[in-house]
Amino acid sequence: MAVGGGGGVLPSVLLVTLLFSLVNLLPSCLAEIKHLTIKDDSRQFILFETFGFEVGGVVNITIIDAQLPDGDRTRMGFFLSTFADLLPLSESMEADKVDCLLDNDAIRVLFTLQDLPQASEEKTPLYPMPLYPVTTSDEYSLFFENCLRAPVTMEVTTSMYNKENGSPDYLPMGQTQLPLLYFTFFLVHVVLLGIWIYICWRQRLSVHRIHILMAVLIVLKALNLICEAEDKQFVKKTGTPHGWDVAYYIFNFLRAGMLFIVIILIGTGWSFLKPYLQDKEKKLLMIVIPLQIFANAAFIVYDESGPSQKDFFTLKQVFILLDIICCCAVLFPIVWSIKHLREASQTDGKAARNLSKLMLFRQYYIVVVSYIYFTRIVVFALETVTAYQYRWASKFAEEMAALAFYIYTGYKFRPVVHNPYFVLDDEEEEAAAQEALKDDEFDL
Repeated sequence: MAVGGGGGVLPSVLLVTLLFSLVNLLPSCLAEIKHLTIKDDSRQFILFETFGFEVGGVVNITIIDAQLPDGDRTRMGFFLSTFADLLPLSESMEADKVDCLLDNDAIRVLFTLQDLPQASEEKTPLYPMPLYPVTTSDEYSLFFENCLRAPVTMEVTTSMYNKENGSPDYLPMGQTQLPLLYFTFFLVHVVLLGIWIYICWRQRLSVHRIHILMAVLIVLKALNLICEAEDKQFVKKTGTPHGWDVAYYIFNFLRAGMLFIVIILIGTGWSFLKPYLQDKEKKLLMIVIPLQIFANAAFIVYDESGPSQKDFFTLKQVFILLDIICCCAVLFPIVWSIKHLREASQTDGKAARNLSKLMLFRQYYIVVVSYIYFTRIVVFALETVTAYQYRWASKFAEEMAALAFYIYTGYKFRPVVHNPYFVLDDEEEEAAAQEALKDDEFDL
């Protein structure tokens, strides 16, 4: 093949490097059967999917209603590559040796658009490509490269799968365990809900409205897990979620919103310390709830569109930004409660009792920060460094962290007539006094 000119090589290198960095930082796309439309797109690289293959895995691509530009169509095509294979090629591109990866023997080119017939007016499959078997286990990304950088319009259907007992498994290697994992956590949360209902019934005279909301949160989490388990199970077997993705998005949105609301209300001490919310706390809720709506809308759009769409990474960044804002916002009520209790412990006659509450909220603040840090950063890092065969481990860690957080919150704020955390013995009272003394010394 002829090698084109070297114009725009540096932007191409940066694009490839950034793209594969994002591929390795983002979760692998679930390789359900996807129908994607590319319209007047002149990008040089379009990432379709990333998939963990076993030996014998298959790539299948069908192109419909292609409208291609004039020129050498051998310089437009689909290829598979791993990050390890692509990284050395960026050096060649920087050295101006090649500006089209389709020209390199290290890239497994599936096919170029040279073989496509001319477009017809009927939307029928113009070129159902043959099945492409994978001979080496690894995590591959499917790209379309347009070295002409001319506008291309086409409808593409892609499917990637491994073979499990002779049947297709559309979940990547390392994620095929997800249906069982989510179903197991669903059962655990059902048991947790039963325990919580039993505790509330035994202590029904001490149940506050916040305890009811905590039960609702567990219900939404359990429904979210069972819908996600069914979603992944249908994708695994058939390549399509059969509508379970809609149920998953709905309950994921409700669960995420309820989680932030419960944390804020606990942080304000609503219903078990005071029966009302202050204006600033109400305003915080009115900020967090719309942000959660926008964040989940961005999540649904980018999760459904896939990385081939132009705005995929923008929507991903919007979701992350809004989620971080919400995570920071929920910490304010806890900080306000800590400040209020600390001031009260120095002014009224119930210093020891206020100090016990102060210690509770300080510990809860640490737990909330740890939970946010773990689920947003540690899980992300774990998914990045873990081999693709064990990608399920990050999901397991995330669900375990959520479960531990729910159990801790429920235990510390459970309905009891005399919460043992608010009843001080002599040692605890002495510890509280020392804590107050340290705070005074710090202020001085």
